Amino acid sequence: MPSESFTKDGGKKQNGEVIAMHPSESGMQVGRALLHALHNAGISVLYQDRQMKTVWARNMNAPWASETADGKDLLSPAQAERIQAAKLGVIESGNADQLELSIPGSHGVRWFQLWIDADRGEAGDVLGVVTTMVETTEQKRREQTLKALLREVSHRSKNLLAIIQSIATQTGRYTETLGDFLARFRGRLQSLASSQDLVTSSNWRGAALRELVSGQVGRYSSDLAKSLRFMGENPYLNPNAALHIGLAMHELAVNSVSYGALSRPEGHVEVRARLDPENGTSPKLLLTWTETVGDARRNEKRFGSVALERVVPMSLNGSATLEIGEDRIEYRLTVPQGNFETD
Repeated sequence: MPSESFTKDGGKKQNGEVIAMHPSESGMQVGRALLHALHNAGISVLYQDRQMKTVWARNMNAPWASETADGKDLLSPAQAERIQAAKLGVIESGNADQLELSIPGSHGVRWFQLWIDADRGEAGDVLGVVTTMVETTEQKRREQTLKALLREVSHRSKNLLAIIQSIATQTGRYTETLGDFLARFRGRLQSLASSQDLVTSSNWRGAALRELVSGQVGRYSSDLAKSLRFMGENPYLNPNAALHIGLAMHELAVNSVSYGALSRPEGHVEVRARLDPENGTSPKLLLTWTETVGDARRNEKRFGSVALERVVPMSLNGSATLEIGEDRIEYRLTVPQGNFETD
């Protein structure tokens, strides 16, 4: 049985909840205020007696109205039976119940939360049942979006960890001292971090090729406009392609600033991007890095060339060639459609 008491100012206190009443207030005024509150909050309330006959209802919009504007009931028979069974259970036991319903519609699925409470008389007997219905579609969609984002973050984190593991393994294989390993490994991690920043700032969509190349080369150049000449298309790379192509640009830039064109004040590198349709199919991206190196000589293969010729193209399902001549270095990477988007 509900417990009632009165506050010093004449307000009623029921079950610990204070209902403030001003002496000049009328029940009709309170009723109108509550109706406005129900309407503004999108809450529907239905009161039924023990025989499940409707005594009163407020703010009963679709799908809770018996018929919608087009004359069709939005609740399925199974859902109506479920609600009916829950109400009968509350009337019999006196214990509140709660349901969640999903209702397909023309604009997608709508979600509703139902609270079913017993209305007790002064003797504690159940007189009827009060059903409160609130639409939770937006909240449900936010929850679903958050879950999808968390799954995506987990998936991409695992991919990133796999890349880091591969980098650590290959770096260790082609270095002789701990200091050399740490210097190279740190540089490659910083390259990944730079590419990842672009991916994250785009809400995980990816990165534009020109911005990615400029970012990697710019880390080793004080005058990017002079040291980098980018020509051709500027497709938008997906996250996986952005990370791996960023790694390739890093390896080329490190080699260039150490031994190649960027080691000279007047030196520069050229990066060309071309979309090449093949037999009427989706175009492939042909990415070419070219630089003049002067007296270059082919050294023992190290991780840089392994990453450029094996790791990067395999991760993109593409192909690559690295040619080191007497005075020229040229790297060609073929990237299949699916790794990028074009306007």
